[in-house]
Amino acid sequence: MTDGLNRQLLRLTMLLQLQERARRAATAEELAFVLVNETHSFLPYQHCALWEPGGRHGRIVAVSGVAVPDRNAPYPLWLQRLCASRAKAAGAEEIVAFGVRDVTGAVAASWKEWFPAYALWLPLPDRRGRTCAVLVLARATPWSDYDRHLFAYLAGSYAQAWELRRFGRRRPGQVGRSIRRAVAAVLLLGLVAAGGALPVRQSTLASAEIVSGHPALVRAPFDGVIDEVLVEPNQPVTKGQELFTLDKTRLLNRLEVARKAREVAEAEYRQTAQQAVLDPRARAQLATLKGRLEEAGADLDYVESLFGRLEVTAPRDGLAIFDAKSDWVGKPVSIGEKVMTLAQPSDVALEMHLPVKDAIELKPGDEVLLFLNFSPDRPVSAVLESQSYKASPSPEGTLAYRLKAQFAQFDPSLRIGLKGTAKIYGEKAPLAFHVLRRPIGVVRSWLGL
Repeated sequence: MTDGLNRQLLRLTMLLQLQERARRAATAEELAFVLVNETHSFLPYQHCALWEPGGRHGRIVAVSGVAVPDRNAPYPLWLQRLCASRAKAAGAEEIVAFGVRDVTGAVAASWKEWFPAYALWLPLPDRRGRTCAVLVLARATPWSDYDRHLFAYLAGSYAQAWELRRFGRRRPGQVGRSIRRAVAAVLLLGLVAAGGALPVRQSTLASAEIVSGHPALVRAPFDGVIDEVLVEPNQPVTKGQELFTLDKTRLLNRLEVARKAREVAEAEYRQTAQQAVLDPRARAQLATLKGRLEEAGADLDYVESLFGRLEVTAPRDGLAIFDAKSDWVGKPVSIGEKVMTLAQPSDVALEMHLPVKDAIELKPGDEVLLFLNFSPDRPVSAVLESQSYKASPSPEGTLAYRLKAQFAQFDPSLRIGLKGTAKIYGEKAPLAFHVLRRPIGVVRSWLGL
């Protein structure tokens, strides 16, 4: 009895603390962070997202464990489709536990990739009873009726706090402030309209890294296991120097099998050749057996030739760029798999990843300024050379276009591996477009266009 009462009191204390924390949130962003992260102290979960209806698929406002979600990333896009689909289902205004069987199509196909098995739909109703936001929680264990009952206490407090922070409340004097803000907005729009025809140079920022301009790839010559790496990462090597060796145990087994296959084919051919003197049927098989013998011989010659490729050498001078030696020793590799690259210290280029949300119209020849992390006060000039047609996941995990630029002149301080931020200049555009480009992108993302 005492333990049960203590647990109930602890749960009640957590409930009151969460309600107080939600009320004290100063902004909608702070409140969204509280809802998706601090609710875990009340009832545990693995994933939580705050979704707001509106537009085609609604909008993901916050995701647990992430300060600011990238709404163009695969996970938030999948969450949007999941919530939009669930909002159209029966009982969307009630607290409901659901799973992969309750959704269809692409949402169901990608469920296991993004979510645990059991999800909970927690709508936050406004004062008129309409859903103003939804918390979607997921974990590996089922949600009980008791869990839904506890969350019902939180839903009302969360909804009231969210409606207040998101849409505000009329206070005395607010009408006057609203009028002043409207006048200021009209004046601002007038200034933008007046200067809309003024051409300004567009620019955007992208993460950047100095890479080899024309690297030589060193690949595995055949399927096998790396036995030994003979150089250190970033070590200078010369043409013909051994870089790594492959284990020959598997190759010895292949050689033994090939030799036995050739011996069998040779024995069959000799036996049939002797019988062919008197047996016409044996004479007819000679051509087939001779082909098998030649095939077995060619296979044996190929396996024997692989022994000369166990030691992989450098195709040219340069720096051997690869991960730690311990990551490669004993690792199975496939034919053609890249093991390391050889780069010339004086042949460097600039590789950039431009997020989709920051993309502008660019073309080869545009100016690029690189601000290195260790010397941001000394920008390095470069010229845009190429850009990818499609966006792909960047090292930071966001969708980005891959760009490459060449430095205007060589600087010995530009070493491969240095990172920084690149400012890329595009063509001139009207000032109105330059000012409204970001807001237009936000509106399109919010509307799901």
